[in-house]
Amino acid sequence: MRSKCVSDQSFDIVVLGGGSAGYAVALRAVQLGKTVAIVEKDKLGGTCLHRGCVPTKAMLHSAEVADEVRDAGHAGVDAELKGIDIERVTAFREGIVSKKYKGLQGLLKAKGIEVVEGEGKLASPTTVQVGDRTLTGKNIVLATGSYAKTLPGLEITGNVITSEQALRLDWIPQRVAILGGGVIGVEFASVWRAFGAEVTIIEGLPHLVANEEESVSKQFERAYKKRGIQFKLGARFSGVTQDDSGVHVSLETGETIDADLLLVAVGRGPNTAGVGYEEVGVQLDRGFVTVDDRLQTSVPGVYAVGDIVPGLQLAHRGYQQGIFVAEEIAGLEPRMVQDINIPKVTYSDPEVASIGYSEAKAKEQFGEDRIESYEYSLGGNAKSEIVGTTGSVKAVRVKDGPVVGVHMIGRRVSELIGEAQLIVNWEAYPEDVSQLVHAHPTQHEALGETMMKLAGTPLHAI
Repeated sequence: MRSKCVSDQSFDIVVLGGGSAGYAVALRAVQLGKTVAIVEKDKLGGTCLHRGCVPTKAMLHSAEVADEVRDAGHAGVDAELKGIDIERVTAFREGIVSKKYKGLQGLLKAKGIEVVEGEGKLASPTTVQVGDRTLTGKNIVLATGSYAKTLPGLEITGNVITSEQALRLDWIPQRVAILGGGVIGVEFASVWRAFGAEVTIIEGLPHLVANEEESVSKQFERAYKKRGIQFKLGARFSGVTQDDSGVHVSLETGETIDADLLLVAVGRGPNTAGVGYEEVGVQLDRGFVTVDDRLQTSVPGVYAVGDIVPGLQLAHRGYQQGIFVAEEIAGLEPRMVQDINIPKVTYSDPEVASIGYSEAKAKEQFGEDRIESYEYSLGGNAKSEIVGTTGSVKAVRVKDGPVVGVHMIGRRVSELIGEAQLIVNWEAYPEDVSQLVHAHPTQHEALGETMMKLAGTPLHAI
């Protein structure tokens, strides 16, 4: 790869945004011999590294440790939880983020990727303006990420917060109301409950984690009830007031929930306003960038990746799209993994992990009489018993055909999603997987047992 001096402002690819999707474009492109500049107004790594995936999972680990100490007696260990030191929890979390940030900075520098600090704006189909500097690219990739949404008329102020403010809290609330029972909402509920708070989740849909297999959602709700986490399903938010005692959340039923703070966790919106997209002709739909099946926008040569593209808003989807676009620009004709076959994980306690079609969606797609499924209880799995979890592994297959969905709930099931995504994406038949050996005792055996049952050769299943 040829080197560039700072004064050279022409590149093969200019990436607007240095989050997961944006820097993935850059890293893969330089491997393919391209010159790349990334424009980033904040910090490389974006939401995922600094305000999302990584710091929240660090907090969830602190929460898990707290719960393990509380429950240590069941394993014969005498331990006492003396309290949660939020300053040290913060230091632990920030230390991890800092190490990963420095590592990312060093990696991009070592690869010869120019990082331009500042607020960039798409100025033409081939240029990005950053202050008084114009960066020219043979191709432009839009990767400006997302922001925490709120509801119309619901102002984020005081003790009405989003996940970004929640991460910066220097105190532990005693009572929390959470608006939204999706991934972000239930993960913070898990953290705060482990830290000793009383938590109430308000969800307008019929289930928590409503995008998951219904049987998984029901098991999840039972687990949260057991943890003492309250939730109101099919509940519509009406309004909130604040005073010296905290927040008072009103529902359309007339009920009021009093808490120290209200976390608004109603999803994330695309960061596409004020960055020149529409002026240059990039078509938007409700703020999201519309793209074709090769991730090219309505403007030839301009691509979009990550959270601004309609669909799943996941860092690893961003990585995949970034790699895809770099290879597409290089003429490699890469293959895209569709959203349905991208693994999803909720890192609460219990965890939820899934990939592919739910049973209901599979029946819609392939036909009611062509689908069969099996749900294996983790109660029969020795490792799950040891780590103190209940839950299940459910697989959905086409009759005499491949597995098209895997849905799991239980402590540590996030670690099973790797094998599950290989099964689904390689279109494996249960008969293929049932012949493989799963180490004992592991939770991976639960996947093996599920496949053996679907193949008609169960060992520990009736």
